[in-house]
Amino acid sequence: MDLAFFRADGDALMPTPIAASMWSENQMHGVALSGALARGLEAEVRRTGLDGLVPARLTVDLFRPATMDPCHVEAELVRKGRRIALVDATLTQAERRVARASGLFLVASETAEGDVWSPADRPGAPDEDAVPVSQDPRPPFFHSSKPWSQDFTEHQNADRKMSWNTGLPIVAGEQVTPFQVVASMADGGSLVTNWGTRGVEYINTDITLALTREPTGLEVGLAALDRVEHDGVAVGSAAVFDRQGPLGNVMVTSLSNAKRSVDFEGIRYTDDGRRVR
Repeated sequence: MDLAFFRADGDALMPTPIAASMWSENQMHGVALSGALARGLEAEVRRTGLDGLVPARLTVDLFRPATMDPCHVEAELVRKGRRIALVDATLTQAERRVARASGLFLVASETAEGDVWSPADRPGAPDEDAVPVSQDPRPPFFHSSKPWSQDFTEHQNADRKMSWNTGLPIVAGEQVTPFQVVASMADGGSLVTNWGTRGVEYINTDITLALTREPTGLEVGLAALDRVEHDGVAVGSAAVFDRQGPLGNVMVTSLSNAKRSVDFEGIRYTDDGRRVR
């Protein structure tokens, strides 16, 4: 299936139906936006001859609702050092800034010899019996007090959540990169931390993804680690991992959006991204 969030039209990115958010039919979701910005950052890294650096941190600010209209992404190299590069990208619609991203790229080296604490128990990929390995597009799997499944309704509860996602190409006809996969899926940190008994009642305003390595395939998992909320402002953090182990963490800041919540009761998705009840 030729599924992707955008198709290219010259230097413009045209959103496809699968980029539409559940908040509104004419609003793009953060998965598509974050993926498009990550693609722009990578392109600038290649253009400036910094291919040997690895992505270590991505911060995305979602400061204006993006509509299902043509997008343009522009990126610039902000700082290039011996072991570090900082790249910024901006996504515009009708010459108006909608979202921006900052990417930190580092030179990988050897692991230091000293022992440093890290948790012994980490979230991990689902058993292959429960969720078979696949690089093909499919709806995400979820885990809560209920076992791994693609049934959204049974996971609409107040439990800690995990998700297992398969990345899609950002632009039709292009091979999606590991960084684009994990950058787009990082928006799902809002889902695993903000999904409760009445659906998702908080909309995220940003994404900060910190990585030690890129995923080895198209499959990426997220597991809620913490959530703090006060007066309608929520901060959630989630672990990011693949079949090989941990990748890093993602943090999202969200605002209460209860008057326009996303209710997953009775909803399911087909493999081509269509939402049905």
